[in-house]
Amino acid sequence: MKSLVTTPDIKAKQGELAEAGVEYLFGAYVDILGVPKSKCVPIGHFGSMIKGSELYTVGALEGMGPLGPNEDECVGMPDLASLTILPWNRRYAVIAADLLWHGQPYSHDSRWILKKQIEAAAAMGLRINMGVEPELYVLRPVDGNWQPFSPDDQLNAPTRGYDLEATMRADAFLEPMVKYINELGWDVYSFDHEGGDGQYEFDFAYTDALSMADRMLIFRLMAKHVARTLGCIATFMPKPWPDAFGSGAHYNISVANSKTGENLFAGSAESVSAGDRGYSDVAYHFTAGVLRHAEAITAVTCPTVNSYKRLEPYGRMREMSWAPVYRAYGHNNRTLMCRLPMSRRCLELRAADSGCNFYLGAAMAVAAGLDGIRRKLDPGEPVEFNTYDPASQAELARLGVVRLPRTLGDAIEAFAQDELALSTFGEAFHKSYVEYKRREWNDYCLEVTDWERKRYLHQW
Repeated sequence: MKSLVTTPDIKAKQGELAEAGVEYLFGAYVDILGVPKSKCVPIGHFGSMIKGSELYTVGALEGMGPLGPNEDECVGMPDLASLTILPWNRRYAVIAADLLWHGQPYSHDSRWILKKQIEAAAAMGLRINMGVEPELYVLRPVDGNWQPFSPDDQLNAPTRGYDLEATMRADAFLEPMVKYINELGWDVYSFDHEGGDGQYEFDFAYTDALSMADRMLIFRLMAKHVARTLGCIATFMPKPWPDAFGSGAHYNISVANSKTGENLFAGSAESVSAGDRGYSDVAYHFTAGVLRHAEAITAVTCPTVNSYKRLEPYGRMREMSWAPVYRAYGHNNRTLMCRLPMSRRCLELRAADSGCNFYLGAAMAVAAGLDGIRRKLDPGEPVEFNTYDPASQAELARLGVVRLPRTLGDAIEAFAQDELALSTFGEAFHKSYVEYKRREWNDYCLEVTDWERKRYLHQW
């Protein structure tokens, strides 16, 4: 079943939804963390809802600005192009909503932040396409601890990655997920058991960047629902355990001609042998822009204290983490922030993790890439060797390649100083984001952990 309602007349749309079994609607926006928020509206009030009947005191929510109890509310304006009937419970439909305040886009509306960059691209004759490769863990509670959904996952060391039997054993979670995703028309082309115990990844078709961010809102709701039916949880925490693989959500971004749809990242057939591996100058300029603002982007695509436990070559794992560590690009090099893969023509932003706000992360990446195109920036030489190898350090130093931020504190200070981050978020939201994340980092720095007690309590 398609997710969009196509009938132009409001009453006819309402009838179409009712006929499909919809009883309630959510006009959903997200807070600073990317968590969806909405009032629930009965189908009988659909007409007033899409005209902006629902008001929100957003100042009471996480990182949503200083609007106090004495000020006017924001209006939630649903974007009908995003209307999705939830395939696991067709009584509900979700419509991505834009927040307005006094008739203007609200400064702290994540979706509007992304829409501004999409409009900037359109002014350049460009369309931004995007796919996401979400990873997550499905865990069950056992004696007060969290264990992998399938107990057999722990029988095969060191990893169950790509394991055929492990994928089949997770059928109770994976099959409904694939069914629902395909009912929405997103076209799953593969899914698998990832390297972590209880970790899974889904790959489905790309679309325009705004629609993909809207889809990720639905995807996370879906995964949590399916997990609950099994007595489990689905977690998007980037690094649940120090010896486990992290959960990424790689952005696959490309730029198309807005009129013809041509992928402008693709070079000519001759260019493969000429040395640019089949990518165009536009692709390299876009990549250079992302690298130029890497630290500020990382503060948004890796937005938690826990995110930076993932960005390590090994950590406490016996195996390579396969996580991005360095601010550089390569063509099939998965140890770097940016990859220009040979299997498709896009920029794979590997630093993004599954705990991000996809609207804000995409907005920062697109803003940086467009900056690179406008200024025709050069990304430098590609890094095609294994940067995890200690022997590579001298060559990395020669190339001027440095590590991505090691902590949320480092990343957020870079974000605070980045002029592109300021212009992308706007002064008010930029200030709120910095303040919110500085508090998070400070709270973490003040915490005394079990590790510290074990190491220091009896040291002297």
